[in-house]
Amino acid sequence: MFITENGFGENDKSDGPIKVSLNDVNRVEYVSGYLDTLAAALRKGADVRGYFVWSLLDNFEWTSGYTIRFGLHHVDYATLVTPRASAIWYKQFIANHTAHRILMPKHDPESQQRQYFKTI
Repeated sequence: MFITENGFGENDKSDGPIKVSLNDVNRVEYVSGYLDTLAAALRKGADVRGYFVWSLLDNFEWTSGYTIRFGLHHVDYATLVTPRASAIWYKQFIANHTAHRILMPKHDPESQQRQYFKTI
């Protein structure tokens, strides 16, 4: 299984201070909780081959236009892209969880069990 486009959307807060939009605690809590649950499923034998957070950047959503923001990076559509707290958290999460282990199924013929983390 591949988990794609998993993320948390919030209403656009562009009329308020940028600091409010950048401090996306709800997105961090959502993604963190999802990844904790995913790790538990892997330990129980779920065959998950990939996870893709949605989305790197705020973008146009067909049903909502620009009113819902999913990005780990805030996009000011006129000028610049700024990382949110969730981008910083996710970068650290990835660094902490892939520097020592790579998530990849491998079959152990002797034990007839799959091992999901390969130590590097």
